[in-house]
Amino acid sequence: MRRRVRDGMFSKILIANRGEIAVRIIKTARRMGIKTAIVYSEADADSMAVEMADDAVFIGPPPAAQSYLLQDKIVEAVRQTGAEAVHPGFGFLSENASFARRLAAESIVFIGPNPKAIEAMGDKIESKKFAAKAGVSTVPGHVGEIADTDHAVQIAEEIGYPVMIKASAGGGGKGIRVAWSRKDVEEGFPAVRAEAKSSFGDDRIFIEKFIESPRHVEIQVLGDKHGNVVHLFERECSIQRRNQKVIEEAPSPLLDGKTRHAMGEQAVALARAVGYDSAGTVEFVAGQDRSFYFLEMNTRLQVEHPVTELITGIDLVEQMIRVAAGEKLAFGQKDLKINGWAIESRIYAEDPYRGFLPSIGRLVRYEPPVEGPAGAAKVRNDAGVREGDEISMFYDPMISKLSTWGKTREAAIDAMGRALEDFHIEGPGHNIPFLAAVMDQPRFRSGKLSTSYIKDEFPDGFQGLPPTELQRDIMGAVALSMHRTLQARVAPDLLRNEWIEVIGHEKRAVRVSADGEALVVESKGRTRRLTDIDWRPGRPLFRGKLDGTPFTVTVKPAAEGFIIRHRAAQAQVLVLTPRSAELHEKLPPKKAADTSKLVLSPMPGLVVSIDVTAGQEVKTGEVVAVLEAMKMQNIIRAERDGTVKAVNAKSGDSVAADEVLVEFA
Repeated sequence: MRRRVRDGMFSKILIANRGEIAVRIIKTARRMGIKTAIVYSEADADSMAVEMADDAVFIGPPPAAQSYLLQDKIVEAVRQTGAEAVHPGFGFLSENASFARRLAAESIVFIGPNPKAIEAMGDKIESKKFAAKAGVSTVPGHVGEIADTDHAVQIAEEIGYPVMIKASAGGGGKGIRVAWSRKDVEEGFPAVRAEAKSSFGDDRIFIEKFIESPRHVEIQVLGDKHGNVVHLFERECSIQRRNQKVIEEAPSPLLDGKTRHAMGEQAVALARAVGYDSAGTVEFVAGQDRSFYFLEMNTRLQVEHPVTELITGIDLVEQMIRVAAGEKLAFGQKDLKINGWAIESRIYAEDPYRGFLPSIGRLVRYEPPVEGPAGAAKVRNDAGVREGDEISMFYDPMISKLSTWGKTREAAIDAMGRALEDFHIEGPGHNIPFLAAVMDQPRFRSGKLSTSYIKDEFPDGFQGLPPTELQRDIMGAVALSMHRTLQARVAPDLLRNEWIEVIGHEKRAVRVSADGEALVVESKGRTRRLTDIDWRPGRPLFRGKLDGTPFTVTVKPAAEGFIIRHRAAQAQVLVLTPRSAELHEKLPPKKAADTSKLVLSPMPGLVVSIDVTAGQEVKTGEVVAVLEAMKMQNIIRAERDGTVKAVNAKSGDSVAADEVLVEFA
């Protein structure tokens, strides 16, 4: 092992990662008095993490396979910087046993579990065998290798439908299919095997019982190198899309004390069985009746770890570093308590109005909510970006992780709703309106969750939510305030009290007057007071209080009036004189542009292939083009029969959203 400072702690660690997790690790290392070094690709040269680290080493082009996944370059960076240990973060090399062994051979400490534990839990088939031996509840299924499709059908029918067909080496939502019948197995087994082979280089498949209306509940475990293991309670991660977590919380609204104790004990038993000696997560699939079954173990820090830190007060990154340095855990299970409730929302660069397709580009504006106390609640934002940074097509589309803490679940949800209001992003598309919609849904607030939540609640995709009566009142008051401010600048003599407001498709007569710094709005037989106004022309956020209730809305000028969004509801709001309102009604409706003969890029990205040529006859459903962005490929198919008139892009081109790829005659 390399030189240590006198108290036995590392003097410098290297972070073999990027983005928000690299920034997260740097912050804890600084607090501990440890210097940091970081590796970076060409795409991350100007990143926040590189700016914050004490040392930085360039390791190659943007694709991870040519930079962050190259063990030789990571080891060489350790030598260059004099670091004594490597923290892998999550993703990349974090669960790579050969990397952990390579570091050990080079006398470099791996800040993570030992290689044997990584190997034991990294293989889904072997991990289930370990779990069964450790007395952990496992889903009924076949954990041996499956010879062929006929064998898969036999196993599925013995278990009973529905079943889950899963790749042993799978992850990230790939290599998974649910089969509800014999036909589903006959079609699904070869498809999953092929996907497993191409994605992971390992085509071993296992089959297990599929739990209907399941919930995803995981236990955070922490072990040291002296045989001590504790759990830090559970997280609920049931709000998922395409098997990727979107919203997490701790604790789980499903569990009672008895189930929590049993699940925690089983997670600790499994960790002990594999000699686990770092932070890790034991994941369970849970039924609505609180039955639970082992799913897998992630031998690394989880993306959603902040919610556990918020309810326990334990810094998991600090504990990983201390354990790797040989320290014993300074606390036991009896010392750990749940304090309050925490929610995490993953802010993604994606367009929820276009099927959540990835969205890349520069963060023209990036204004996160203020971190720290928010009344009786707390706000935390884990991010690796700043205003002006580029969201690249080469990496995960996450912009940040927004977390809130409250004394109760309701308080944490309310705090999240307000924090999402205060989060403003311009440039790439983002999922903040969608996250806000979930926070406001009665089903989510009731805690009746399942992994099919998003599919159940938004079966036709997300198109925003219609404004409530309160939101219409907020939008109307905001528009009047902005209108008066702008008019006072250019034509103060024309200020008046009587107006007609058009909010979306609703028209209402309003009377407005000033009462000191407050704006009094009378409409539809009620009076509202807008106070604490915080806005000036050009600002994208308008803050205020309506009848004492604080709110934040995003605002921007439109060709007529303003576009105002409050959480998941958005509307165009016009402020008109009565005469202007009469004339406005006589205007012919605008016709949308005819794009039926155009194939448009649904997202910014890289053209993988153009599969048609000019003059070609194309049938409905045929592949026209394939685009790639943020590790995701999108196949574009013809929506009607036709003849290709022109092809405007080629393989290798970078295209913007709505760019014309192909024209039909």
